[in-house]
Formats: sequence, C-alpha cells, structure tokens
Amino acid sequence: MANHKSAKKQAQQDERRRVRNRAAKSRVRTLIKNLRQSIEAGNRDEIPARLREAERAIRKAASRGVIAKRAADRSVGRLARAARPS
Repeated sequence: MANHKSAKKQAQQDERRRVRNRAAKSRVRTLIKNLRQSIEAGNRDEIPARLREAERAIRKAASRGVIAKRAADRSVGRLARAARPS
C-alpha cells in the first residue's frame, strides 16, 4: 500500500487507467468476435459494417495506448483479409 501522498495519487490514477483500458480491450474483443461470427455465418450484408466498427475501435484503442500500434495494424489487416469475399 502506498504511504506517500504522491504514491497514493499515482495508485488511484493507475486504477482509473486500468479500468478504462480493460473496458476498451473488452469492447475491441467483442467487436472482433461479432465480425468473426458474421464471417463464419456468411452474412455478407453485415460484414462491411462490422469490419468498419471493429477497425475503428482497434485504431482508437491503439491511439490511446491501450494496445500497441503495430499489433493493431496486424489485427486490422488479418480481419480485413478474413472479411474479403472468397
């Protein structure tokens, strides 16, 4: 447990960031899962919208430092490739 005032403040900030980052990661995972389900089900009409939504959430999480930028790029690329009509 933190003993100094500055350490206590830092612990509070860390906790706020942890909760925010956790929510952002959870949202990204949910959107990716929804996209993959649409791809597997073959719902061609909803794939573009879900891909757009997932990409936006991934890029936003990367810009905020929740996930690494290169990991976000890789994830978006793989999702786009999976969503392409075969």
